[in-house]
Formats: sequence, structure tokens, C-alpha cells
Amino acid sequence: MNATTQAEVTFGNRFARELPELARPWEAEPAPAPRLVLLNDDLAVELGFDPNVLRGDEGVAMLLGTRLPEGATPVAQAYAGHQFGQYSPRLGDGRALLLGEVTDTRGRVRDIHLKGSGRTAFARGGDGRAVLGPMLREFIVSEAMHALDIPTTRSLSVVATGRMVQRDDVLPGAVLTRVASSHLRVGSFQFARATGDLDLLRRLADHAIARHYPAAAEAANPYLAFFERVVSAQAKLSAQWMLVGFVHGVMNTDNMTISGETIDYGPCAFLDAFDPDAVFSSIDIQGRYSFRNQPHAAGWNLARFAETLLPLFADDEDEAVALAEQAVSGFGPVYQGAWVAGMRSKLGLPGDVAPDTFERLLGELLALMQRSGADYTSTFRALGSYARGDRGPALEIFGEAGPAFRTWVQAWLGLSPNASAMDAANPVYIPRNHLVEEALEAALDDDLEPTRRLLAAVTAPFDERPGLERYATGAPPDFGAYVTFCGT
Repeated sequence: MNATTQAEVTFGNRFARELPELARPWEAEPAPAPRLVLLNDDLAVELGFDPNVLRGDEGVAMLLGTRLPEGATPVAQAYAGHQFGQYSPRLGDGRALLLGEVTDTRGRVRDIHLKGSGRTAFARGGDGRAVLGPMLREFIVSEAMHALDIPTTRSLSVVATGRMVQRDDVLPGAVLTRVASSHLRVGSFQFARATGDLDLLRRLADHAIARHYPAAAEAANPYLAFFERVVSAQAKLSAQWMLVGFVHGVMNTDNMTISGETIDYGPCAFLDAFDPDAVFSSIDIQGRYSFRNQPHAAGWNLARFAETLLPLFADDEDEAVALAEQAVSGFGPVYQGAWVAGMRSKLGLPGDVAPDTFERLLGELLALMQRSGADYTSTFRALGSYARGDRGPALEIFGEAGPAFRTWVQAWLGLSPNASAMDAANPVYIPRNHLVEEALEAALDDDLEPTRRLLAAVTAPFDERPGLERYATGAPPDFGAYVTFCGT
């Protein structure tokens, strides 16, 4: 049934029309007792929706996909992917639907996408449902990432379905409404290439270019230029993750977007104590997607992406491979440049500090942090205070490091760090793992206040505010090792 949620918002179905081979028409599962849990009012307005309308019965039904606005044609998207290095030729949206695209108030085309809306043809034996906790986690963390100015999908709403879902325990079901510049993935191209239909591959690439990198169409080799732009976007994204201590957890090729946005917040977490080998995913036994390995994983995924595009790079295979290798090799310099620039900002150091001096200082600091078990986020914020003359927070963190820290800090102070610049680069508040878990546990008892308070902190992450001290503090000693799960 169609319903007009707000006259100004018009849904399009360009993906479904242009790429029907990758779009399976489908319907969302009815919800027995829907209830709006969270609504992102600011994002709703940005998309052109009236939040009050979305809170009504028809609005909630639209957020579940059970009442469709004019122009919406829900489809499950097909894609393949390497999952922990193993290729799966047919993955796809097993529990998700693309309702369609809308043009927001800034003229940008955005996907409106449901997660947890029921089984589709790609469900592979799963129930197609999502549970409340992981959907709230995605809402919290994706909105925190947006506030940190890291490219990301956004969360418009979480709606409880009124249906209990069997996981390890029986848990309340929910649907997340996700917003993205698109849901095109490396896995989308892997699926298209595996069909052997080069016309489909070319149409998919043309669609992605028009959607995300229109300037590439004017290049002498448009498809190579397109690939180079994706490499650059993903290199910068990887650096941004590393700079804030974010661990994605499942960097499979079906979780790497062509747009360069972070997608799929399942087994994700932020570092507490600095540990380059940190892994938070229950299924990442070998540490493939550990904190330190994320740039390497991104580069590996991009090499798989390049393989799908070889027929579009050049008719001659050897020439195509050479072009691909050269383009993939561009990942390292872009990543390193973004990482170094970001770390200079985090340490408040001017650009004229010699590279070898900067690298030595940074290496020594990270080694000190690792030996001391220093909290990643708090350390950089404490150093900003130290540059202003308040030595207490940093000395508390590095107390056991003693002389080594004093030697380091004097060398750093000698370079005249800019404390104000540091405050602009180093967040006070992140979605700390113990606070996320606290919020999710409370939500299971219908208490949303911890979630709302946490969102209020992390959506203004650089502005230190009285009364929010616990949101700037690491996990208590009894929190233990943190493990996250994918939610399926």
C-alpha cells in the first residue's frame, strides 16, 4: 500500500531501474506491534521529512517498509564478497531492503535502506530479522562517527517490531532505517563480474561514477579514474579510523563501500587502552581485522576490486593489470599522508617540524602508550591540557612511565604544540564500549535514557561539558575484555 509521508519527499528507484540484475523486488515483513524507539530528528529534517509525521502510525510504517511512499520500490540488492578472505559468490541483502533514493535538502541523493526487515531471497537460511541491541549500537556509533566528521552511513530510526527473535537468547526484534550516499560495495562489482556480463559490469561502473565521482567520466580512462578515486577515498577513511581508535571488526569486501563511507556497525568498537593488536569481533580468531591491520585489509579489498574492473581498464590484459597495480599502489601514499597530517594535528605540531623528528616523537609516544596501557582517546586530550600547563591528567596516565614520559614531553613541548588545535582534533567523548553496553542493557528494559544521554555526549564530541565526566572516562577495571557479535 502506498502512503504519502510528506509531499516534499519524492522517492526514486534509479538503482532498481538501471541495474535490475542486482535488484530483487521484495516486501518487508509485517510487524505485529511496531513502536518507534529512536528517531534522528535532525537527519529527518535534512532529508526533507517532518519528524512529527514520521512519529505517526503511517510514518512508523514507512520506517518499517510496510507502507510505501510514492515512488518507493523496495529491492534486496545482490552482491558477492570475500568474507575473512574466503570468496562467497552470492551474498546480498539477506535481511535488508533498499526502499529507494531521495534528494535531501542540500541536493544530495541518499539511499533509504532498511536493516532487519525480514528474510529475502538472499537470506541463506537466516531469519532476516535484527534485534534491538545491535540496531541501537549502529545508531549510536554511526551518529558518533558522523559527529567526528568521518564518512559514514547514518541512522534515521530504530523501530521495535513487537516480535521476539531467537539468538543465543530470545530478544526483542527491531528494524534500523539506514541512510547512505549509496549501498554500492566492492562486493557489488564482484557479483557483476562473476556473471561474465561485461555490459552489466560497465553499467554498474557508469552508475557508480554518475552517483559518486562524476568528474571521472571526463578522464581519458574513466574507469581507471573511477577506481583511483575509490582508492583515495578508502585510504583517507582508513586513516580516519586509525586516528580515532576505531576498529571496524569485519572488513569483508561486501562491507567496503564505493563511496568511501563506513558501513555495517556489527562487531565494532573503540580502543580503550592502546593496543595495536586489539580485536573485538568474536569471529576474528586470527586477528585479520585487528586495529593495526585495518589499512592492510583495505588495500587487500581494493586489489580485489581492481580485479573486477580489469576488462574496463584496457582490452589488453597485461596492460590492464599494470594499470591496476599502479593504481592500487597509490593507497599507501594517500593513507600515509592522511595519517601523518592527522597525527600532527592530534599532537598540535606545525607542518614545519622535520619529518624524522615527528616520526621519532610519534613512535616514542605510541610505545609509551602501549607499555602504560594508556587510554587512547584520553591521552591526546590530556596532552592538550599539558600544553596549557595543566599537567595532572597526563601525569596520571603516564605515572608509571616516569622518566621516559618526562623526557618525551619536554622534547614535544620544545616544538611549541598548539593546544587549541589539539582540542579541535581530539574528541573528549566517543562511544566507549562499557557505556554502549550499559545503554543497550537498559534499552532491553525499555529505558532509553542511557542511550539518549550517550548520544548527546558523542554527537558533540569535541565540546567538553560539565556533568559529562563519566563519558570521558575509560572502562572500569572490572569491565574485562570486550567482545562484540554480528547480531545475526
